Amino acid sequence: MKSIYIIGALKNWKVVQLANELQDMRFDAFADWITPGPKADTYLLKYAKMRGWSYKQALTSYAATHVFEFDKHHIDRSDIVVMMMPAGKSGHLELGYARGCGKPGYILFDKIPKRFDVMYKFATDVFFNKADLIHELRRFL
Repeated sequence: MKSIYIIGALKNWKVVQLANELQDMRFDAFADWITPGPKADTYLLKYAKMRGWSYKQALTSYAATHVFEFDKHHIDRSDIVVMMMPAGKSGHLELGYARGCGKPGYILFDKIPKRFDVMYKFATDVFFNKADLIHELRRFL
């Protein structure tokens, strides 16, 4: 069974819908990273500030390291990654890491971006509707 790591924003619960659809297709669709909810990063930063930590200290904290290692583990075990837009800097870094590891990496845009960015050419392919992405992923089954 091929594993797909779905990348996205903590506030974008459409990630769960995509995970369910891919699971129904017989993919191991991973999106468990979304479970802490949309304010997880905000709370970690608030906690770090309350502890008097610098940004760098917060990055090296047990909590940040645990979250990073959790995500990295599941990216490393995946065969394919799909970044579902909107996605922030972390998502783009995850996609870049996966592509650098030689994994196919796709982007599913929620709309045509306002700004053009040629660096999206790093993705294996980009899609503007889910049906086209699903059609592409079927070739891995």
